[in-house]
Amino acid sequence: MATQDFLVELGTEELPPKALKPLSDAFTQGIARGLEEAGVEFATVESFAAPRRLAVRIRDLADSQQDKSVEKRGPAVKAAFDDAGNPTRALTGFATSLGVTPDQLDTLETDKGAWVVYRTVEQGKPTVELMPELVEQSLASLPIPKRMRWGAHRTEFVRPVHWVVMLFGNKVIETPIMGLNPGNKTRGHRFHCPKSLIVPTPNDYEVVLKQEGYVIADFAERREQIRAGVTELAEKEAGGKAVIDEDLLDEVTALNEWPVPLMGRFEERFLEVPAEALISSMKEHQKYFHVVAADGEMLPLFITVANIESKDPSQVISGNEKVIRPRLSDAAFFYETDRKTKLEDRIDALKPIVFQEKLGSIYDKSVRVSALARKIADAIGSDPALAERAAMLAKTDLVTEMVLEFTDLQGIMGQYYAANDGEPEDVAKALNEQYMPRFAGDDLPTTLTGCAIAIADRLDSLVGLFGINQPPSGTRDPFALRRASLGVLRIIIERELPLDLQTCCEWAEENFTVLTEQNTASTVVNYMLERFRAHYDEQGIGAEVYLAVHARRPTRPLDFDRRVKAVEAFRQLPEAQALAGANKRVSNILTKQGGDSIGETVDASLLQDSAEKALAEQVDQQSAKVLPLFENGDYASALSSLASLRESVDSFFDEVMVMADDEAIRNNRLALLNRLRNLFLRVADISLLPTAG
Repeated sequence: MATQDFLVELGTEELPPKALKPLSDAFTQGIARGLEEAGVEFATVESFAAPRRLAVRIRDLADSQQDKSVEKRGPAVKAAFDDAGNPTRALTGFATSLGVTPDQLDTLETDKGAWVVYRTVEQGKPTVELMPELVEQSLASLPIPKRMRWGAHRTEFVRPVHWVVMLFGNKVIETPIMGLNPGNKTRGHRFHCPKSLIVPTPNDYEVVLKQEGYVIADFAERREQIRAGVTELAEKEAGGKAVIDEDLLDEVTALNEWPVPLMGRFEERFLEVPAEALISSMKEHQKYFHVVAADGEMLPLFITVANIESKDPSQVISGNEKVIRPRLSDAAFFYETDRKTKLEDRIDALKPIVFQEKLGSIYDKSVRVSALARKIADAIGSDPALAERAAMLAKTDLVTEMVLEFTDLQGIMGQYYAANDGEPEDVAKALNEQYMPRFAGDDLPTTLTGCAIAIADRLDSLVGLFGINQPPSGTRDPFALRRASLGVLRIIIERELPLDLQTCCEWAEENFTVLTEQNTASTVVNYMLERFRAHYDEQGIGAEVYLAVHARRPTRPLDFDRRVKAVEAFRQLPEAQALAGANKRVSNILTKQGGDSIGETVDASLLQDSAEKALAEQVDQQSAKVLPLFENGDYASALSSLASLRESVDSFFDEVMVMADDEAIRNNRLALLNRLRNLFLRVADISLLPTAG
């Protein structure tokens, strides 16, 4: 089948920079998916995205769908003809619905009888007829929260659309898209090349734009050009290093068609302001990259990326310097003003700020977190008084001028202001560390005081919101309780803290008087333990390992984690599958014979067969060996040791009849099996692991 390259470009007003990449990805995936569903063959799909355009190129696109064999079954042959062999109404109705006559139908023999069938070959549609609808469908399904109209058009899109290019080979597909007639003309840079440019073929697209139009259409290429240019400029002009935030780089890439990095300066006096405040001001408002020296200290420099190749770059730099100066002056003023009032004196200002309607104000939450943090600090060997103090100050920076202006600095400014007030170092650090980890993979608190506050703050939210029946739903989690749960688990596990979730949640529950739900602490613990599933899935540990441990419901996260790691290691042993199968068999037998009512006291005088004697001896030996290991939490060594039971267990089931006629012997054998199973249950229910065969 013949193939051609295909190109579609949508030319628009400047698209929202943070949405550009997601829109481009969705547009590309939508067209590719549409082609796959339509059965049109193609080689590769390439996407292009710039401030004023979204484009997709399909390489080696077949010029039509494949022809498709169609078979439709009608009535049974018995029902299709009467006794005289004439077509019945069922047959004629079936034929008429297909636009054919009865003599054009075939028969199909099956195990269940013969049927009338219609067979034909459906001709594939030409690709040029399919593409406009596929493009429209992809555009209609883009993730655009709010669409707009423009002019007299009834068409809706994220921004006004001004031109459309749609080529199959060198031919224009003229079917209207978004109310516009496609052509082969794109447009260049708004200032460098404000005119139409002819795109002869899809293969020429980005070449024409780059060489004639001053537009780098490929998002990834433009992104790396900006990265390289910013990095080189910092090294060459200042001997420093540009700090490139990946999200900011994406946003700057989405703002520029023809990026030109330029370096500007600001007064050194602004370096007295915390670097985070300067960076936030430059990054959020101006989209500048900051520069640091070899020792990591911030330099009075910034790098902006202009969307124009100016004949006088100094004018562009000067303009940016004039813009950033008042921003940095504001930050310096906020910092100077905030330091005149101690955080301690801002506590009452938290009272009018609502945390949650039923759970009270931020002040109320601070009081609760303070009480909980004191208990947690005591449990982890930290200073309860420091934790209590830090918790009462934790949210006070929310009412400072700096954080009111730059909300992403909450906690960070709290640490600076607490240090300025002369608070203990642990207290100051905890004001920032309370928010750690802020996202997946983020750093954890370095101080035990910080750990206590971070855990207490999250558990207060979890218990409070679950307690008034406002848990997260499948789509809504306004208080980020899933993230809070994972944060608590990470802190406890990675900092190796000896905390029990059940105990901590019960402590948190005691601080509330407004909870309406029963057993809130247990509900929250169950919810948090469920979060472990995704946590281990990301580490490549199978769900069956998680479920085996979860079945025992250990509520100390560090203990839970050690069990999971031990079971994962056990699962790799050659004996694991057989022992998992044996445990499953034992579990089924014990459940049928009374379950929990079965003891585990074995009477040696009732042991008859050599296989059961050998197993009993092995269980005795292993019990003496592994129980101390269990007590020390060394589950990996214990399970490794228990793996040696495999041969004795296999022999027992091969040679011994558990359900003996003699009741005493039968009960003794059940007790032996129960004792065996309970050894494994000290870690996990390994009967839930995959079994041999």
